[in-house]
Amino acid sequence: MAKSKNVCNAKKLSYISVPSQIINSLSSSSLQSLLVSPKRNNTNSFFSVYKHSCRSPRVWLFALFLFGLVGMLRLGWNIDTLIPFSPYPNPCLETQSNTDSVAQKHDALVANANNLGQPSHDSPSEISEFWKQPDGMGYRPCLDFSAEYRRTSEVMVKDRSKYLLVVVSGGISQQRNQIVDAVVIARILGAALVVPILQVNVIWGDESEFSDIFDLAHFKSVLANDVRIVSSLPSTHVMTRPVEEKRTPLHVSPQWIRSRYLKRINREGVLLLRGLDSRLSKDLPSDLQKLRCKVAFQALKFAPSILELGNKLAQRMQSKGPYLALHLRMEKDVWVRTGCLPGLSKEYDELIQSERRRRPELLTARSNMTFHERKLVGLCPLNAVEVTRLLKALGAPKTAKIYWAGGQPLGGKEALSPLTKEFPHFYNKDDLALPEELEPFAKKASFMAAIDYIVSERSDVFMPSHGGNMGHAIQRAFSGHKKYITPNKRHMLPYFLNSSMPEAEFNRIIKELHHESLGQPELRTSKAGRDVTKYPVPECMCNDAHSHFI
Repeated sequence: MAKSKNVCNAKKLSYISVPSQIINSLSSSSLQSLLVSPKRNNTNSFFSVYKHSCRSPRVWLFALFLFGLVGMLRLGWNIDTLIPFSPYPNPCLETQSNTDSVAQKHDALVANANNLGQPSHDSPSEISEFWKQPDGMGYRPCLDFSAEYRRTSEVMVKDRSKYLLVVVSGGISQQRNQIVDAVVIARILGAALVVPILQVNVIWGDESEFSDIFDLAHFKSVLANDVRIVSSLPSTHVMTRPVEEKRTPLHVSPQWIRSRYLKRINREGVLLLRGLDSRLSKDLPSDLQKLRCKVAFQALKFAPSILELGNKLAQRMQSKGPYLALHLRMEKDVWVRTGCLPGLSKEYDELIQSERRRRPELLTARSNMTFHERKLVGLCPLNAVEVTRLLKALGAPKTAKIYWAGGQPLGGKEALSPLTKEFPHFYNKDDLALPEELEPFAKKASFMAAIDYIVSERSDVFMPSHGGNMGHAIQRAFSGHKKYITPNKRHMLPYFLNSSMPEAEFNRIIKELHHESLGQPELRTSKAGRDVTKYPVPECMCNDAHSHFI
């Protein structure tokens, strides 16, 4: 800053270095008062100078300007903490290291674009009630195998004589279930498991392989002491014609597996199995149940690229508080397969009925039941109106952030309008991700489903609108008994149909119907024939009265 030699010299000028942005914001009169010193009487008296200086408007304006300049500089130093979601470039950050990833900047852009950073206006009662997690009652993961199992493992993993090939089908959740059972069957037969082959899905045309979706190295490593996993048949068995079994009955026991396949695989060296969905019994010896849990919850980890994007989207949802993951089953093929009607309009209902008549083989529900009969016994997916009423009755606040998983619903956005009107903070992966982030997975239905799976699993509350494999695969118990709302469709439907019931009474009844369906520990022993990966207590989880794993 350059100054005149004499502060009271009326013929000298004082100059101040001011940033151009500030100059542009000042009026011409204000600028003139800052830059030109007014005429003053000469005096050698210090007190006179002091007295006149204190009364001078120029001095006060100068002091005010300095105070403002210092404040603006301090604001500039802290600007990054004030606008964490700003989509505009910050010149203060341009001098930082270029090692900051573009993805991190994109994260801020996406969070800002979707208003995820807005503060919540939930009342304390809403926050404590709806987002409250169930009591885990001290249950924690516990996969302690017996001494006999461990002793047998040492022999099995060294065997090089027999190999099991499996072809798994369906969507990603069905594939996961079949891979779990494939490992268990390999263990029962004492065979090495060749990495499962994923059958091309006839609906989505996805040609992904195991290693595209799952972390193969991790899969092999975790199961190294249980079942030997190989990427392909060894040269000694490549020319062997495998024994192929296409029609394994439902819910077979380990004894059936051994009596049916053991001699054949010992003789031929290779066994090929297809369509393992629900072929193996849900009730197995303790060690094999633990192996199921180990495969499902520890060995089957998604490939790094999928895991990275899924976790990134989950973090965006978590950025400013809890969120609900909603698995909606409202796609066209779901309505066709379940024998149910979407209830959007007569045109859409006729579309579904026409498709069902044209392709009756798609109907997987009981063909001797009418739509109304299926609806009354709880076999139909909830539509958007029903999901909205259920969430409101259970206390979901209007400000709740909702991530919805699943394919595009029949009827498009209009089919979702009852939900989006009541819960405007409504997102899916297309809303949260940048186009270039999803582009590598665009034509891979299994990849997209895996991303939905990850974001749903990390949610604070999860609710499926229908049963299905993903609803079963999302594990809330083994990861700590996080809240999982299981819609009691069979019992709540009569109250949905009663339009004269007061809302307060409706809400009370719906809460009462669901008070035991919110993710609390449930013993599988009370759920005969249920999957241990959905009900891992007590086979895969131990009770410790001194710890609460919630």
